[in-house]
Amino acid sequence: MAGHSKFKNIMHRKGAQDKKRAAAFSKLSREITVAAKSGLPDPAMNARLRAAVLAARAGGMPKENIERSIKKAEASDGDNYEEVRYEGFGPGGVSLIIETLTDNRNRTATNVRTAVSKNGGNLGAGGSVSHSFDRVGLISYPVSAGDPDKVFEAALEAGAEDVSSTEDGHEIWTAVDGLHEVAKAIEPVLGEPEGAKLAWRPQTMVTVGEGDAGQLLKLIDALDEDDDVQTVWGNYDVPEDVMEKLS
Repeated sequence: MAGHSKFKNIMHRKGAQDKKRAAAFSKLSREITVAAKSGLPDPAMNARLRAAVLAARAGGMPKENIERSIKKAEASDGDNYEEVRYEGFGPGGVSLIIETLTDNRNRTATNVRTAVSKNGGNLGAGGSVSHSFDRVGLISYPVSAGDPDKVFEAALEAGAEDVSSTEDGHEIWTAVDGLHEVAKAIEPVLGEPEGAKLAWRPQTMVTVGEGDAGQLLKLIDALDEDDDVQTVWGNYDVPEDVMEKLS
């Protein structure tokens, strides 16, 4: 169950580069609105909405912004966003899964394809890379939640499948249908998590050398800057010494 994960490197370089606060809030707001529309507009009764609110709080989003995003879901004239997933390949042969929320499929498809092709990658058909990832639940905690042993024991008791603790924090992995039950069981012990969401976990990792790493990270950044792109998952591992040379 225990193991070391490069998750902070897998998803995207969270925290490695300052993001514009307004852009980050826009993505969080969009997810809250979509989550609220997918069920009841009450976090206590809507697991996806609760996860979105947790992520917004962890991202420093003000309470009034969160409440405004939930109310937008109740407005009949509000924006209608659609979930669209793209799959493809980046420099170094890495696999990428790009999750978006869009109100204009044509715009999003063009922007994603352009970002990928301009940075040494190419998009594939649906299912071209997702078969090499596992669909799982992910609960994230900061280092301050406790030492690895405490987190491991809490996760084990709650029914989690795997735990990864690094200097960046703790990642607790669950079955898809057990995500919110495990999160609820862990919270009394470790407190409120930074996030609880469905994730794509790669079955094998690809180590990216210095020659491809710079272009790959430019590709990830280009996608991350697009308002429609919510999350970029990948099976890449950029070694620390390579990251230091690039920073």
